[in-house]
Amino acid sequence: MKKLKLAAPAVIPGRRNFLKGVAGFGGAAGAMLAGLNDGARAQGSAIPVGQAAPLTDFAAADGVEFRNGLIMACDEINALGGILGRPLEPQFEDTKQMGDATNVQAVQRLIDRHGVHAVINGYNVGSGSAIPDVIADSGIIYVHYDATLGHTSLIESDPERYFGSFQGCAAEYWYGPGFLDFLKRLEETKEFTRPNNKMAVILSAGVYAANIANGVKERAAEYGWDISMFETVSVPISEWGPTLAKLREDPPAVICITHFFPADLAQFMVQFAPNPTNSLIYMQYGPSLPAFREIAGKASEGVIYATLVGALQDEIGLDFERRYKERFGESAGHNSGAQPYDGAYLWAVAAALAGGSGEPDDADQNRLVADRMRSLIWRGVCGTTRMNPANNAARAFPTEVNDPSLGMPHQFLQIQDAAGGGRLIAPWPYAVAPYVKPSWLA
Repeated sequence: MKKLKLAAPAVIPGRRNFLKGVAGFGGAAGAMLAGLNDGARAQGSAIPVGQAAPLTDFAAADGVEFRNGLIMACDEINALGGILGRPLEPQFEDTKQMGDATNVQAVQRLIDRHGVHAVINGYNVGSGSAIPDVIADSGIIYVHYDATLGHTSLIESDPERYFGSFQGCAAEYWYGPGFLDFLKRLEETKEFTRPNNKMAVILSAGVYAANIANGVKERAAEYGWDISMFETVSVPISEWGPTLAKLREDPPAVICITHFFPADLAQFMVQFAPNPTNSLIYMQYGPSLPAFREIAGKASEGVIYATLVGALQDEIGLDFERRYKERFGESAGHNSGAQPYDGAYLWAVAAALAGGSGEPDDADQNRLVADRMRSLIWRGVCGTTRMNPANNAARAFPTEVNDPSLGMPHQFLQIQDAAGGGRLIAPWPYAVAPYVKPSWLA
């Protein structure tokens, strides 16, 4: 595989002037790196850092952005002096259709061929517990955004062995309680009034979608909801007719779809729009990608979706979005790129604080890095990353912690204009827009 040629770091004239310009580079993490490097250029031997991403096949829209996010982070970190003067050199392997076997092979190639000190991924579809074994055997650091209970369960089972595996967001389980709490707040503020107590839950067969759906189903009664439909669809899916026929026959107050492929979800809205039911529609993650709005068009307006990790619509997040799109194009999916971008900064700061990163089989040094990662509380593009030391996963706000400075926000967004992205409507204090009643609701 060809090595990427990164732009040469700019010559830094002096520490004081340099620190004035780091605000846009990784926020507080960038400033910390600059301070640790004392304004020095990154010019030592390169540190290889890897990523296993779905660069081709059905999830390539995300995979390309994961790649872009890591490249951008590495370039910025190198401009800040790298890790104690050593520049980062990103390496990539394609996980294609993903799955445990393919994901493991890609990570193993990163270690065997390139000797990476860390693997900084977005997500890969699979159990979430396969890659950590490869990481543990090599003694390096792994940061991912799979958002799966498989990760947390594995790390809790043997924290000593899996010291180096970190999930940069909360597990998908929190989507369920978080969604029910969100609906409760909409009702308390009189922004939404349920026409009945029925909720339809539609999922795909994967562990991720199933865990979220089951989380909603198991706790729905606590919030006064009756699950009137719980249906698993085969994906990818373009024909939603049979499912829509059931929904129209017995209209629920809320339709909750935990499947997350953007093209599939867009087709649901295209086919729902001509004959809608009086139902609030919530979808999982897919609408955050530009492809959803491009396919669904005006039919996308009114849809609510959520993500446990994504660029916030505040000063830090909007500045990142601007820089990201300036580099990769206006249609680039910065929310996907933000995941490995934040993950790379988290690891780089921790490695600098620990005295450097460790190559494969240098578990002693990487344990120091991991300890720093568990102790850091820092504000990135996606909010506050604070790891739970019991399972090496970022805590979620407001469901897991009630302090926004100590957890990554569970974001709820609504598409209010198909020409733009989703508007962040919850949680406080990050919301930038109010909820707008969808046009199809009575």
